[in-house]
Amino acid sequence: MQDFTFYFQLGIEHILTLDAMDHILFVAALCLRYLWQDWKKVVILVTAFTIGHSITLALSALSYVNFSTDWIEFLIPLTIAATCINNIAQPVASQQKRLPLIYFFALFFGLIHGLAFAGQFLSLEGKEGLISHLLAFNIGIEAAQLLVVVIILFLSWVVVQLLKISRISWLRVASMIILIFSLIWAYQRFPYNKNTHDEKVTARGSSLHRIV
Repeated sequence: MQDFTFYFQLGIEHILTLDAMDHILFVAALCLRYLWQDWKKVVILVTAFTIGHSITLALSALSYVNFSTDWIEFLIPLTIAATCINNIAQPVASQQKRLPLIYFFALFFGLIHGLAFAGQFLSLEGKEGLISHLLAFNIGIEAAQLLVVVIILFLSWVVVQLLKISRISWLRVASMIILIFSLIWAYQRFPYNKNTHDEKVTARGSSLHRIV
């Protein structure tokens, strides 16, 4: 039980920190188009994301897949950007599709986010008790994500119902703000840019050492 609590808390902390702002904004971008009365659609959406990241988290923990951390960190903001662009492109009177594109975004992009979740989990994990620890960690992530969803739905309710701002305007403006952040992160995390920056820092350090 002690191990379960530890990994559960670890999963929560992995989401509810400033370092996980990219994951928070991705969940926010997914849920911006929904209000309280759409809770069934939100459940399907979050379930699709959960399935996606649970698959790659488990495969990584079991050593079936292994991807470069730098490229995963670069792809995360691209998933946010794609979701925001899809939100912005939403027609004013969108047709009620049985399976909207956003569900497939949640499932597919969840696969990428699961690889990022695996990084912290695997840094502490051994093989003993792997399945139970993985389950606890994943449940902690879901609990934190649900909190984010509730906050976003509440914000949407305030903006649309109380402030009387149109639903589509709220969706597009909020998505545009998140899109800007995601593009900045993508540029900063692009592996070539990151490596160039690291080389410059190393070069400056070497020059300073020679001067001293």
